[in-house]
Amino acid sequence: MTTEEITSRPPLAASHVDAPDSPMVDAVPGKVAAPVGAGVPIAMEKAEIAVRPKGQSLFDCPQCDSTYMLAGQLSPDGLRASIALRDWLLSEARQMRDSVAIVAGMCERMLAAGLPIDRVSLTIKTLHSLHAAISRTWIKGAGVTLQAFPYRVESHDGYRRSPFHAVHQTRRPLQLWLPKTADDCYGIVPELKEAGYTHYLCFPVFFANGDANGIAFATKSPEGFSPEHRALIEAVMPAIGAVMEITAGYITLGHVLRTYIGDEPHKRVLSGDVRRGEVTRIRSAILFADMRGYTRLTSNLAPEETVDLLNGYFDCLVPPIESEGGEVLKYMGDGLLAIFRDRGDDTGAAAQSALDAAQSGLARLAAANEAGELRIQLAAGIALHHGEAAYGNVGSGDRLDFTVVGRDVNVTSRVAKLNRQLGEPLLMTRAFVERLWADPRRLGQYELDGLSDAVEVYRP
Repeated sequence: MTTEEITSRPPLAASHVDAPDSPMVDAVPGKVAAPVGAGVPIAMEKAEIAVRPKGQSLFDCPQCDSTYMLAGQLSPDGLRASIALRDWLLSEARQMRDSVAIVAGMCERMLAAGLPIDRVSLTIKTLHSLHAAISRTWIKGAGVTLQAFPYRVESHDGYRRSPFHAVHQTRRPLQLWLPKTADDCYGIVPELKEAGYTHYLCFPVFFANGDANGIAFATKSPEGFSPEHRALIEAVMPAIGAVMEITAGYITLGHVLRTYIGDEPHKRVLSGDVRRGEVTRIRSAILFADMRGYTRLTSNLAPEETVDLLNGYFDCLVPPIESEGGEVLKYMGDGLLAIFRDRGDDTGAAAQSALDAAQSGLARLAAANEAGELRIQLAAGIALHHGEAAYGNVGSGDRLDFTVVGRDVNVTSRVAKLNRQLGEPLLMTRAFVERLWADPRRLGQYELDGLSDAVEVYRP
């Protein structure tokens, strides 16, 4: 038997295809399988395994049986198709970075090999700040769609009711003959039935780090997947698992680096800029935001309460920055530094985007205060400047950091300290307002700590 029977139909054989309501006979002579839909595993004695014909799949491997054993269940055409699919997965697909293109390409080649697949779904764990896993579902004639599963109780409950949870627990594949599977057996069963699917195969895929992932195949064919269809799928499962792990590794690495060091720095790291002393310069509008009275406000808060407060504060300021095309380069306690890159010769667009983001962030913060969404009433001071943001690899030994440096970054942070002194939530330098289309109000020139020249400051 090529796929473990946990809840439903035994292996399809030509003599049983026309009589799906009758008890199915296992491949081991004399062993009667559980009736269709009985919802119990099929047990086999050691003696029965010993007499199993050569080439019969035992699923001793957690993912699938050896290719040698499976080859005995494939026709010459099926064997050639499995080799061609494995070659594509381990050569061309392995070097692709677009997961959607990989899934679509694999499914198209499976169809060309004669597999009656109508739906294929891959679910892979990920290290992401917002969600725990991502599924990529291919539907015949409709392409690939992505779904993220957030860190919520509902997502965990949905997983526990899914076939993926079952195969992760048993570490063995599962097949469901849907016409005889109870609707409450798994959460997805009613949806599959309503869509017209008849046969469902689910395989666990375990990565080297222990992450439990999976892939499922479904067909609408009245006959379901034949034994040769299942053997072909099993034969390519090691290659599918390898490509899933390689692709997921690159995607996860990108997510983690972008989350912790920012978009541009993460690209620089992945492109090879990891040597100490390397510096990148970017002409841009620079935004520096600082929480007013942070030390006083958080002095009596527990660390968990402080983190919660900061997250609520940044939830007001960061989304407008990103929606306007800005990049948050650094969080510094209660402060953040962001840039808006110049777009060719049009430096005014970057400045206007930075101003719009700052005003929108302040408006969102005021709305959150009014709605009582924050533990404490918060205020922010934002400074805007235009110049050169430079960040480079600094540190010692094996511990480096992408640190933002340069005079223009210092000017922006020093201007932010004037917000409280002048009673203004938003201040801009002359270098910034010269690129604006509006006519801001001049507040005067001010000496700033650590800078030799006074800086002319404006408000909107």
